[in-house]
Amino acid sequence: MQLPASIRELFLNPTANASIPGFVLSLCLAAVLGLLLGQAYIHFGQSLSNRRLFARNFLLLAVTTTLIISIVKSSLALSLGLVGALSIVRFRAAIKEPEELAFLFLAISIGLGLGAGQALVTIVALTIILVLIALRSLIHRAPDQPNFFLTVTSPSPAKLSPRQILDALAEAGAQARLKRFDETPDRIEAAFLVDFRDVSRLETFSSQLRNLNPQVQVSCLDDRGLAA
Repeated sequence: MQLPASIRELFLNPTANASIPGFVLSLCLAAVLGLLLGQAYIHFGQSLSNRRLFARNFLLLAVTTTLIISIVKSSLALSLGLVGALSIVRFRAAIKEPEELAFLFLAISIGLGLGAGQALVTIVALTIILVLIALRSLIHRAPDQPNFFLTVTSPSPAKLSPRQILDALAEAGAQARLKRFDETPDRIEAAFLVDFRDVSRLETFSSQLRNLNPQVQVSCLDDRGLAA
């Protein structure tokens, strides 16, 4: 029968069997490198988002890219089919930090390299990149760098301006730097890197903002606790 013959060819073909161990090894290596990249992002990243939660995507992204490249690399028809399939996908992720996009590209690069059979080049390149990331973090992370992430959300009608928030922080004795500012017709959301010399002044700052807008929302996170 034709069907059993096709099955025997699929599982007993020496050429196919020779490629399976390498393919499995590539997937396992992609998973390991994806985990390493995630740990580097957790410990050395500077994004305001939940880095531990975001880093979980790197393993899946690296393994999936490895699988796709391994399938299409030997067939021009499959490559064109992949382009056509991806052209109908409309995925819009809320990437607010350029650093997040850079790490996503790194995860994809791992999959591209391993899927193309360039394991040694991929490992060496990723090692160099991770060393550069660690050095950048050590050089730019000064001891007196602000260690709080402060998010202020002010809804309408009395939306606060970044200048008003910065003035309130200065009156509370805090050093602050505006990190991100989002504005919609209904509200504004501003994120700051803040250093409170006296943490008890945070309550004073919150009271000043509520005097300006009773509906304001204040969220303060310790930088060292974001990745925990």
